[in-house]
Amino acid sequence: MTKLLTRMKNAIMADLHEVLDQKESKNPIALLNQYLRESELETEKVGKLLQRQYTLKDEFTREYRSALELAEKRQHQAEIAQKAGEMALYEFAAAEQRQYAERAERLNQAIEQMNGQLADLERKYEEMKHKLKDMQIRRLELMGRENIARVNNRINQVLESAAISGKPFSRFNEIETYLDRLEEKVNQSYLRSTIDGRIAQLEKEMQFDEKSKSIS
Repeated sequence: MTKLLTRMKNAIMADLHEVLDQKESKNPIALLNQYLRESELETEKVGKLLQRQYTLKDEFTREYRSALELAEKRQHQAEIAQKAGEMALYEFAAAEQRQYAERAERLNQAIEQMNGQLADLERKYEEMKHKLKDMQIRRLELMGRENIARVNNRINQVLESAAISGKPFSRFNEIETYLDRLEEKVNQSYLRSTIDGRIAQLEKEMQFDEKSKSIS
């Protein structure tokens, strides 16, 4: 049964790795972004757990202070009862004083142990955040290099297609030729639409010049 479960686990992991390999071959940056999002979520979870640990420490501290105060209170009451000769009250207060003192000692040890654990967890959490930030920066670097590679690849494709056609920058030349033709058509259309008015204006100017010459 164990061997069967192991084989099933290995088969599932193999299929998973195959899927990841396919995703990586299609879009490696997208897969990297997925990994980083998962790492960010894990880091957030650790941060919340660490914050909960600090909250628990505060609760331990409150319990410790309460036990300490009650132990001191019962100690004072036991002393008063002993002086008054109330031995039953004295024994009750003294017993409770010992219980509170033991509880305070146990809580104090737990707090000291927790302080050491928190310091270690805080250090590891900071390392996680630094590693995550380093990975995010590396992702930006990779995205920049990938984009440059895409741009260079696109430029090379344009230049290679131009070289095959024997016309460097043939696509741009085609666009410039089209613009020239379009400009010529627009100019011709403009001239056709304004020729009547322009000729009439020239005739008036010529007639005015002739009259001026005859008068002079």
